Amino acid sequence: MSRTWVLVAESSRAKLYTAKGRKTPLSEVEAFVHPAARLHEGDLVSDRAGSDGGTVGQGRHVVDNKMTAKSHESLLFARQLAKRLDSARNKGEFKQLVLVAPPAFLGLLREQLDKEVMQQVTGQIDKNLVQQSPAEVLKHLSDVL
Repeated sequence: MSRTWVLVAESSRAKLYTAKGRKTPLSEVEAFVHPAARLHEGDLVSDRAGSDGGTVGQGRHVVDNKMTAKSHESLLFARQLAKRLDSARNKGEFKQLVLVAPPAFLGLLREQLDKEVMQQVTGQIDKNLVQQSPAEVLKHLSDVL
């Protein structure tokens, strides 16, 4: 089994590959889907803001989170992926890790990864390649493998 893993992800889908080198095809280990991140904002939230009841202070207040429901779903997916990678690291399933994701999701994913997993990250590519074939993804990895 290869010791280098490549995670190709975006906010609602991800694929995990093993890489044996620049000229060897990538081998898919696992695919992930998070359908809630693909829904429209209106489908994820109710039609009204919540209320805190207003028992203290100036009366009732509208509860309004700074994070959108769509962003929250992306965060949950990043956490799911980070948890999977941490589990694999603990089992010694990979020695090196390459992350491939669009800039916003790549940043979110990095924030969720444990420092031990981040220490094994040998390359990062800020592109959305999740829908590309393994051969196409491999073309983008020449500088990091």
